[in-house]
Amino acid sequence: MEIELELNGVERTVEASKSDSLLDVLRRNGYTGAKRGCDTGACGFCTVHVDGEPVKSCVEPVTKVQGASVETIEGLGTQDDLHPVQQAFVENTALQCGFCIPGMIMRSTALLEANPAPTEQEVREALSDNLCRCTGYKKIVEAVLDAAEQMDDGTAVAADGGRALDSDDGATTEVECSRTDCGCTEGEQ
Repeated sequence: MEIELELNGVERTVEASKSDSLLDVLRRNGYTGAKRGCDTGACGFCTVHVDGEPVKSCVEPVTKVQGASVETIEGLGTQDDLHPVQQAFVENTALQCGFCIPGMIMRSTALLEANPAPTEQEVREALSDNLCRCTGYKKIVEAVLDAAEQMDDGTAVAADGGRALDSDDGATTEVECSRTDCGCTEGEQ
């Protein structure tokens, strides 16, 4: 069957079977930023935006995105022109192994679209459906808060043009890990 959708701003027709998930179709078409972690919707590694909302693509039937707008990490920014959230993850060294990062960034950009000035707790709640086995979340939360601040004060704009992030002040927000399931120890969060 054919599925028509807008994929990263481009109208596309993709081949799919009725049993395919959105993740199956994305990866088969070369969009490998969304990672296959659990195939149950538990880890969030496969998070993409569907009509502007974060969706776990491993459990989203591809038939549900007929006519929808789908954005993957590949459509967010480029190597030379990162999205402000991507840039904040780099500047805050919130990358570690990188496997969960595309999903974290997609979830974070959706949060900042809906709430441009989230509190630390709101960031943690928004990211609670996305797992990270490496960082303990401290750097990730700092990156999202930094991106919100940069985007709010006008020193960052979307990846489609404009000024780059101004990170000369080096400001960071100290946060403590409130998770009990991440396995980090004091100081590693």
